[in-house]
Amino acid sequence: MTNVLLVGNGAREHALAEAILLSKENSRLFSFMKANNPGIAKLSEKTKAGNYSDLPAIVNFARENKVEFAVIGPEDPLNNGVVDALAQAGIAAVGPTKSLARLETSKSFTRNLVSKYNIPGNPQFKVFNATAGLEAFLDELEGIVIKPDGLTGGKGVLVQGDHFVTKQEALSLCKQILAESQSVIVEEKFDGEEFSLQCLCDGKTVVATPLVQDHKRRFAGDSGPNTGGMGSYSCPDHLLPFLQPQDLAEGLAITQKVAEALLAETGSPYKGVMYGGFIATKKGAKLLEYNARFGDPEAMNILPLLKTDFVEICRHIINGTLDKLKIEFEHKATVCKYVVPRGYGLPASHPDAASSRARIAIGDVGKARLYYSSVDQRADGLYLSSSRAIGIVGIAGTLQEAEKIAQDGVKAVQGPVACRTDIGTQELIQKRIDHMKKLRGI
Repeated sequence: MTNVLLVGNGAREHALAEAILLSKENSRLFSFMKANNPGIAKLSEKTKAGNYSDLPAIVNFARENKVEFAVIGPEDPLNNGVVDALAQAGIAAVGPTKSLARLETSKSFTRNLVSKYNIPGNPQFKVFNATAGLEAFLDELEGIVIKPDGLTGGKGVLVQGDHFVTKQEALSLCKQILAESQSVIVEEKFDGEEFSLQCLCDGKTVVATPLVQDHKRRFAGDSGPNTGGMGSYSCPDHLLPFLQPQDLAEGLAITQKVAEALLAETGSPYKGVMYGGFIATKKGAKLLEYNARFGDPEAMNILPLLKTDFVEICRHIINGTLDKLKIEFEHKATVCKYVVPRGYGLPASHPDAASSRARIAIGDVGKARLYYSSVDQRADGLYLSSSRAIGIVGIAGTLQEAEKIAQDGVKAVQGPVACRTDIGTQELIQKRIDHMKKLRGI
């Protein structure tokens, strides 16, 4: 028996819980959650509710249940130093220390690290702690991206053309961010198509998982406000239809060099997930940002395809021996569609805003897999919150089949809910293909 601690309460963690329990080692799962996830609770030997900043409570829960190691799902506990606290108690973890988690928690740290170690992929950028020089740098850029320097739940990046139009508006937004935080990063805007490259890392060895494309925009056709992610898809060849093998090779090479740079910079090996958000451009793969954990929804695309024992992978990450393990994934397509309250991403004044408090019912999802996210299980049923509710995943031999399974599964959720019906469809993917062909002059 292997006792494993899981920290987190979203759909990503529901998928992680499933992967942990599929281990041939007869794992027992102990889950620390800030909100009750009924899917994780059902798979767990024992659960504890608490805040991710309450490190003594997490450590005590791990000690009481004699866990061998912990798997950290979301970014908040990493930012709070949960891995450091567990290490002091003699408990290993799959997840970086607080210092190494700056890969995600400080965008300026990552940009400066990539620049210092001459790693390709960075945009033209500057970090500003005050307004001096801001206007002059904005004038140098053809297209502008503005990023607050910290965690924003995937919703803080401001892009010219999407969130603002003029350079004067950009300047105002920068001043607004500086009034609320210590620094702001201003970058050149890339033209291309984004892809998620989630890598497993033991500090030395970096292993790629199947590529995924996430969809941040709330509505079909990539319109509306940015969200935490409305869904994602992956393909049987583990590439994406609009990419070339060279794009993956460049993204993986950048991630390998960043892992080496982190070790050189901090003296500590990065053990966990290095999730690179990349964009394919006419000049190759460029780095948008790193996350220090699996993506949500992207974890739901790759973890169900894993053929290698996940608990065994965790042990190799902890022991620094990933190079000794062959990690394999099924060659299948996946489509994840998030079921959300109708009012998700809309102003509080919108008529659909009340949907975030409604009760829902779930019928037969057919061949689809269901992963709970932000839902409230009460005595009289399941209720929505103000965030994403349920990830529905279709897995099949082709993308078309996987999309149909996911969409049929979504229909089984009854209540004031919505989803993006276009994720994983040929029409939307063809737009990506045409865009990249035009950029590359093919």
